[in-house]
Amino acid sequence: MADLMAADSGTIGEPAVNISIFGVFVLITLFITFRASRTNKSAADYYAAGRNIGGTQNGLAIAGDYLSAASFLGITGAIAVYGYDGFLYSIGFLVAWLVALLLVAELMRNTARFTMADVLAFRMRQGPVRTAAAISTLAVSLFYLLAQMAGAGGLVTLLLGLTGEGAQALVVIIVGALMIFYVLVGGMRGTTYVQMIKATLLIAGAFVMTVWVLGKYGFNLSGLLGAAQDSSDAAATPRAVLEPGAQYGATGTSKLDFISLGLALVLGTAGLPHVLMRFYTVPTAKDARKSVVWAIWLIGVFYLFSLVIGYGAGALVGADTILGAPGGVNAAAPLLAFELGGTVLLGIIAGVAFATILAVVAGLTITASASFAHDVYASVIKKGQVSANAEVRVARITAIVIGAIAIGLGILALQAGLNIAFLVALAFAVAASANLPTILYTLFWKNFTTQGALWSIYGGLITCLTLIFFSPVVSGAPIVPTTGKSTSLLQGVDFSWFPLNNPGLVSIPLSFFLGWLGTKLSKEEPDVDKYAELEVRSLTGIGAEKAVEH
Repeated sequence: MADLMAADSGTIGEPAVNISIFGVFVLITLFITFRASRTNKSAADYYAAGRNIGGTQNGLAIAGDYLSAASFLGITGAIAVYGYDGFLYSIGFLVAWLVALLLVAELMRNTARFTMADVLAFRMRQGPVRTAAAISTLAVSLFYLLAQMAGAGGLVTLLLGLTGEGAQALVVIIVGALMIFYVLVGGMRGTTYVQMIKATLLIAGAFVMTVWVLGKYGFNLSGLLGAAQDSSDAAATPRAVLEPGAQYGATGTSKLDFISLGLALVLGTAGLPHVLMRFYTVPTAKDARKSVVWAIWLIGVFYLFSLVIGYGAGALVGADTILGAPGGVNAAAPLLAFELGGTVLLGIIAGVAFATILAVVAGLTITASASFAHDVYASVIKKGQVSANAEVRVARITAIVIGAIAIGLGILALQAGLNIAFLVALAFAVAASANLPTILYTLFWKNFTTQGALWSIYGGLITCLTLIFFSPVVSGAPIVPTTGKSTSLLQGVDFSWFPLNNPGLVSIPLSFFLGWLGTKLSKEEPDVDKYAELEVRSLTGIGAEKAVEH
């Protein structure tokens, strides 16, 4: 592996070839975005692509939205280094779709117009609930963006041979600028088309790498797994990559951390605002169900590919080389592509990964900006007395602000070297804590009140964010010998007192409890008639096209 990485720069492949392929992907997606922008004539076009995306198309777009840099770079790297424990991310992300399919997909599509808050505020006091939902949406989106920006920065600095924190920060800024441009110009329709193409390319690229890796071992999966274990045994830190416990389970704390992670992954998807918003782009409830079924199949197949790619990277590249590369564990897939097919395959796979990141961050940004413009500006500040053009203009301004914040946080995450699959798991924890309990109570509990909704959203959100802030994620993580730095966002300080990296085990049950307690202690009478109307609308789709307001 001595020739895999240039000794002086840490790059792999030829930077000129890599940047050329990057450029082709960016130009293609920009062209698609411009074409889509011609059809953005109303708020419904900008937010929900005119509600005329077919079920199969939307399923492909959902897969493109969901299969983020965390799935391709983070999970592959986790499997390459930790083996069995890394694949647990894939299992959690996939099983979560069953919760989304069975509990929320069809009902949310039938009830909402543009955002999650349309459902939550349907039978509650509009102002406080919409504001709370918008704050929650922004928090989830920023955590997710944090992971994608860090992944983009690590990927590009690896491929272009850039060194130093300043160069990495510049890459994150450029990615953020592209993301903002896509959202400003293309809206949801442009984002949808980019996500569909990106999902197709990503699954095709993963298929090629999977077949190539298996071919090296005579299409014998057992031979591949054995080679991965042999490579791990020869590493500086040997790990039993075919057994559980390499990352979780060695101590009582790590066992609790694993339970917390699993809870966040399984329950988080049904509360992710950018995933829920995709259900509003289809014309019927049947299409909403169809899109989720397609998404489950596509995502499931991809995660099977990621198992082979991850163990292939562990066997052919080695954990020490991966951890020593710019981007750390997130570099496993690009390094494997270079080992298999040299500069050309590396450039193609890296270009696909880059397109993956751009598509996901565009979807996140439009969701967060739509939530602020539609829920806070139009519904709370202007009391519904605002034109569609003015609302979309505010959404575009919000996208710029969110992009700027995401750039700053992404630079911090990149320099800390955090696994982006792990960062996304934190976004899932926030979504499962702040959003899911309120969504379920709103849809299925007729006595649920505004106070219960506010206690659930704010209680889950504040608890989750507080525990993350005082966890080893932000400060106090041990120093990693291969990098000489800790994996915390802030280096050289330690104010952590919460031992778990993922707070879901505490914050999710607490949010459910607070929703129940707030309702029971509320003096407000539940609007039973409104609940009956919500129930009919959620089950039949009647009135889904209309604005949701009292």
